[in-house]
Formats: sequence, structure tokens, C-alpha cells
Amino acid sequence: MENKNKPEINLTNAEWKQKLTPQQYYITRDKGTEKPYTGQYYNFFEKGIYTCVCCGNELFESDTKFESGCGWPSFFDVYSNKNVTLREDKSAGMIRTEILCKKCEAHLGHVFEDGPPPTGLRYCINSESLKFNTTSK
Repeated sequence: MENKNKPEINLTNAEWKQKLTPQQYYITRDKGTEKPYTGQYYNFFEKGIYTCVCCGNELFESDTKFESGCGWPSFFDVYSNKNVTLREDKSAGMIRTEILCKKCEAHLGHVFEDGPPPTGLRYCINSESLKFNTTSK
């Protein structure tokens, strides 16, 4: 489940703080979370690609986004398994699966096994960890 390789992009905390807003830093580097139903991409369904706010790595396609009712943007699949890392997370008094950007190890959110077909997965992602790019699809 866990990637043992070093991330491609490995900035210092000071460098990340210069690059990101305080909220983006809190979520992606300190493994925080935004309040449910408040993120800019929660109720957003334009066509395009969602990338990592820290490094631009392609993470999710709009075609895999769905309304889960959980309060955060939800996707049933990732853009590519090569672009993410899954890691066991025992914080907050529970066991979950954390999803991180493989390129820079930004915390994105968590994945759960209660999503729709065809994967049955729900990638529950913080809007602050994403940047949306339109495509010609």
C-alpha cells in the first residue's frame, strides 16, 4: 500500500509555505481537512482534470466525479495509479486509507470502499489540495 520511494519534489517547509496559501499548506503538508460543504470543488461539475495544487500532477478526471453527499469532492477513480500513493492512516482514532500525491506527497484526503460502480471506491478529497484545469473533452 505504501510507496517506499522518495517523492520527486521535496521542498522544505519554508519553501512550501512560500508556494501555498496557509489553508493549502495546512491541508497538503500538515494533513488537515477543510470543513464539509465549504470547498470550492464540492458542488462543481465542469469538464476537465483535477491536478495537485502543490506540483501539478494529474490526479482525477471530471468524468469520475460524483455527488456522494459526504461534503467533499468525491471521485470513483484516480487519473492514474502511478500518480498517487495510498497509506494506512491511524489518526483521529480510526483506521483509514490516506491518499497522497506520489510526485510531492501532498495529503489529498482519504479513500473509502463505499463508492459507486465500476470501482466501488470513493476518493474523498479536499478542494484545497486540488487545482482544476479545463480540457477539450
